[in-house]
Amino acid sequence: MGHTSLEKIIALQKKPSNIRNICILAHVDHGETEYLVNLIDSPGHVDFSSEVSTAVRLCDGAIVVVDAVEGVCPQTQVVLRQAWLENIRPLLVINKMDRLIVELKLSPLEAYTHLQKILEQVNAVTGTLFASKVLEERAAKDTEEQQPAPGEQVYDWSAGLEETDDSHLYFSPDQGNVAFASAIDGWGFSIRMFAQIYSQKMGIRSELFLKTLWGDFYLNAKAKKIMKGAQSKGKKPLFVQLVLDNIWSLYDAVVTRRDKEKVDKMVTSLGIKVMARDLRHADPKVLLSAICSQWLPLSQTVLSMVCEKLPAPTDIAAERVEALMSVGARRFDSLPEETQQLKKAFLECASEDEAPVIIFVSKMFAVDSRALPENKQRPLTQEELSQRRELARQRHAERQAANQSSESTETAIGGSAKASVEGPRREHFVAFARVYSGVARRGRKVFVLGPKYDPALATLPRGCFPDDAPPSVPHMASCTLERLYLLMGRELEELDEVPAGNVLGIGGMEEFILKSATISTSAACPPFTPLNFEATPIVRVAIEPKHPSEMQKLVQGMRLLNQADPCAEVLIQESGEHVLLTAGEVHLQRCLDDLRERFARIEISVSEPIVPFRETVIRPPKVDMVNEELGRQQKVAVARQAREEQSRYPEGVQVDPSGLVVLTTPNKLATLGVRALPLPDEATRLLEGNAELIRTMEQFNLMAREGRTMEISPKTLEAVRSFRAELASHLQGRRWRDAVDRIWAFGPRRCGPNLLLNSLEGYCRPSVWQCLEAPQGGAGPATPLTLRDLDSSVVSGFQLAALAGPMCEEPLMGVCFAVESWEVRPASRPDRQELGSAARAEEEAEAPAAGGGPGRRRGDAAGSGGGDCYGPLSGQLIAATKEACRYAFQAKSQRLMAAMYTCEIMATAEVLGRVYGVLSKREGRVLSEEMKEGTDMFIITAVLPVAESFGFADEIRKRTSGLASPQLVFSHWEVIPSDPFWVPTTEEEYLHFGEKADSANQALKYVNAVRRRKGLYVEEKLVEHAEKQRTLSKNK
Repeated sequence: MGHTSLEKIIALQKKPSNIRNICILAHVDHGETEYLVNLIDSPGHVDFSSEVSTAVRLCDGAIVVVDAVEGVCPQTQVVLRQAWLENIRPLLVINKMDRLIVELKLSPLEAYTHLQKILEQVNAVTGTLFASKVLEERAAKDTEEQQPAPGEQVYDWSAGLEETDDSHLYFSPDQGNVAFASAIDGWGFSIRMFAQIYSQKMGIRSELFLKTLWGDFYLNAKAKKIMKGAQSKGKKPLFVQLVLDNIWSLYDAVVTRRDKEKVDKMVTSLGIKVMARDLRHADPKVLLSAICSQWLPLSQTVLSMVCEKLPAPTDIAAERVEALMSVGARRFDSLPEETQQLKKAFLECASEDEAPVIIFVSKMFAVDSRALPENKQRPLTQEELSQRRELARQRHAERQAANQSSESTETAIGGSAKASVEGPRREHFVAFARVYSGVARRGRKVFVLGPKYDPALATLPRGCFPDDAPPSVPHMASCTLERLYLLMGRELEELDEVPAGNVLGIGGMEEFILKSATISTSAACPPFTPLNFEATPIVRVAIEPKHPSEMQKLVQGMRLLNQADPCAEVLIQESGEHVLLTAGEVHLQRCLDDLRERFARIEISVSEPIVPFRETVIRPPKVDMVNEELGRQQKVAVARQAREEQSRYPEGVQVDPSGLVVLTTPNKLATLGVRALPLPDEATRLLEGNAELIRTMEQFNLMAREGRTMEISPKTLEAVRSFRAELASHLQGRRWRDAVDRIWAFGPRRCGPNLLLNSLEGYCRPSVWQCLEAPQGGAGPATPLTLRDLDSSVVSGFQLAALAGPMCEEPLMGVCFAVESWEVRPASRPDRQELGSAARAEEEAEAPAAGGGPGRRRGDAAGSGGGDCYGPLSGQLIAATKEACRYAFQAKSQRLMAAMYTCEIMATAEVLGRVYGVLSKREGRVLSEEMKEGTDMFIITAVLPVAESFGFADEIRKRTSGLASPQLVFSHWEVIPSDPFWVPTTEEEYLHFGEKADSANQALKYVNAVRRRKGLYVEEKLVEHAEKQRTLSKNK
């Protein structure tokens, strides 16, 4: 980039009203005023939706690209939802219009109808998002309103959708937020362009054309008027007559018929010039691009739409500012007063020196050290050139006089100098960020605020700045902005300062920021809300170096990869394995390539993809494996099998036929009775979808137990109330009576889809719904209930059991453990006469401390024996609870749950059979098959186990010769119907499966694979029914 252009950009950066920060969102295939446009591209594949999230956070607007043939795809819905959640304004570009002409061969009228349907599909997604938002706001408003006075209206059945104006949200060409394009042929247009063209030709106001070019309007040639009702009167709509007909005629003349005379007439009538070599070119697309790029320039269309319709940084919405500053359950008005005052700086996008600097870093990206501006060769001045010229003459004279040895020495010195200039390759991290307020200057000291930083809890003096050497505060660091960069694609230009409203790169932040962070000069600034990632890291692999001596390089490389990729996660297992988590197969391959070629630069060995499973229990089946109703014979066999299993249980474990497990701790001081129950599917899905809400509730309960307060927004309280009511509606029946009020804990990790129920008589512990029972503005419970001694030990044992099930140490899902009995007996103390003098003295010294003084710990109740919550009984009770839960789980019908992808495949009729063949081979299940209207394409929707998905896309493409391509999105967890530990018991099963029952059991295959990978015992026979092997005769 030239110096003049850089100076112009720096000048434009100081005019935030003329800045447009936009990003391009797409499916995987799909005049005097100067403006500065920061354009951020994002990948379209679903595996990289995290990159979309990092781009959307820094932008004020987005360009959503949709394929004119395929229409709205799954990823299109994802990016529209991400743009909606970040409250940025989108524009729509319907791309690949040429496919309607060349491939589908639609007429202009058919194409118009097809485009209308695409707009309806996109607007349906936006309408759904808008309706959900209005309903949420209405519910939150209702909770804040006070009870109505007597005689007033109590019930209001309106949802609030009727009064709200949503016309500006939808995409419509007459609003100027839709463009039609063919990027491969280099053309694009909006309604405004043709309105201006025809207003000059026909003498009709362009404003009238803007309102009528799209819609049910037609041109009455006799009356020379634009009239409504084109469809009812069988007339061509204006959009077809004045726009599409002309484009179709151009394609017909240039591409289809190659009519030179007609092309010359069109070129003349359009008033454009085409070079002779383009007219003579053998490829008609070259001539087409030459004409269209002058007639309907795509770049001008998109840029004018961006500058006119997308907001500037100074137009940021107050609602978006409050959403960015309100972390978790905190509402904006509950933040400290100094924090709320920062909203004004956001809205003004102030660039004054006294304005607080607020910067958000959405991700860190790696750059080769040789690409940094400070390491690039700068252009030499005339003086330096003359000096080098003189030095070269002197060296030439010396070489003439010197001998051969000196020449070789010169060569060696030159080679080493060249090597030192090049240097070793090294990756540097640059923070991808945007300035929301103030001016980012090189050398300025700032605070780096981590995601868990809370300005309300920070113990900093009022008005503290980074230059004041503040004391150590959790989740906050102080650093200096060392280098600021202007991002120009692959190129970086160094800057001294960047004002508010601009996107920039910041160097030297890798020691302070892992993935994302908030930077500010004010300690009152809260961290921005976390990014919304649509993709879930579910595919994991274990990685190790091929040469053990390079382990340190691998560790360093994986640390860099973890920092560079917003969605990738790096874990170290208890076994010492280094595990990489990614969003999918394509994402995994890119991460491995980056690790080999950029970050570690070593040869690595990668395990087979590790797919997570879940363990659950179900109700006893009513039919056997051959779909025969279970009779008396089966019940007798099951009872016999249960007695055999009972004999295998260790001492201290009792299991009754109903599934109740009673277990005693090794020191005989505590006995626990636990029963496992399967949760209804609806309840499991509800718990899984509200993990963040449950985590907020647990945080509130923890702070309440510690005597601290926590403000929760009315919106969150309403969400908790709705969650509780919906959970209660799913837990109906005798066995679930008052189950919601008896919830002891959620698990695993205190927010998972499993429950621990309190079924003990006479034990009323604090509810998990304390946030609903607490008085407004306080965190204390409404009723002064106390926890029983060792309550936390039972919860900890449940958490351990829910984290690793008995089948293959995978987390549990959809299981409820009801604690029906819990007895703790006091320990018998040895006679004092048997104690030695030293022991008696120690006991007497400890006696005052155990008498209820201030140093006494909770749970050290007199006479409770081992009631110390940190004593040996606590540890034994944790282990006993875990084992009791595991035995209760095994007493029920165990099943494995597999992670499932939703698979959407577009294919023609000729390859449908091959697609079905690949799906059935990989345990897939087809849900629907629809023909896309107006095309010969079928849309197949199926579900596929994640464990069977590796290589699926490549196999589909190979089997269909590239005519079908799948899109995989993680959907849900599904129970594998087969019992992994099933053995034949009835006569019908023996007849069908044989004595060995050695037919393939998919669930058992998965269980054994996971156990083998984890180093657990696998019960399998290497040789079954061996027979003597006959060798071939040597004499022939």
